[in-house]
Amino acid sequence: MQLVLASRSPRRRELLALLGLSFDVCPPIYEEQPIVGLDAKGQAEHFAVEKAQSVARIRPDDLVLGSDTVIEIDGTLLGKPADIMDARRMLSRLAGQVHEVHTAVALCCRAKSAEMVEVATAHVVMRADDGQAITRYLETAESLGKAGAYSIQGQGGALIERMEGDFTTVVGLPLRMVAKLLASAGYPVPNDVQSLYHQMPYPNWARFSP
Repeated sequence: MQLVLASRSPRRRELLALLGLSFDVCPPIYEEQPIVGLDAKGQAEHFAVEKAQSVARIRPDDLVLGSDTVIEIDGTLLGKPADIMDARRMLSRLAGQVHEVHTAVALCCRAKSAEMVEVATAHVVMRADDGQAITRYLETAESLGKAGAYSIQGQGGALIERMEGDFTTVVGLPLRMVAKLLASAGYPVPNDVQSLYHQMPYPNWARFSP
């Protein structure tokens, strides 16, 4: 049974590789459409499961991992910005406020009729905008393709005052939770997860860890 990452995200590929696993990458065949009535955590779970299942349908004998990250502020869901103007709107709303980052991870294997999904949540406090910080950040074009229009592991880290929780949750793949789910599925992780969290081998990880 091969592990397959159902993702187009280079960040998720990089994080999963830190666990020392052998895995294939297969982009999910799924368009994210929010479900009316689901809260932010529920949306993340739904998206992660649908991504994983879309790949599992064509790789039924393999263990497929899907993940999704959403931003929640005051009960409102923020996904990926449609364009730079949308990114500015999102960042302006987040500035000076606390928001939650929910990342869901789903594992499924159709041949074994197995499916698991869990959600990790981190709290992020953004700096107030000085009138130029958001504009400077938008000029990097880093906002596009990122939930909430920022990248904690990139230059977007400068917009963040502090965070509480697992840094890898905010990047997009909570590694402790992934390792636990894989172990539950009978797919052990080669690398020691505690050592990984001690070493923090990813951009800005040490900066935002207690």
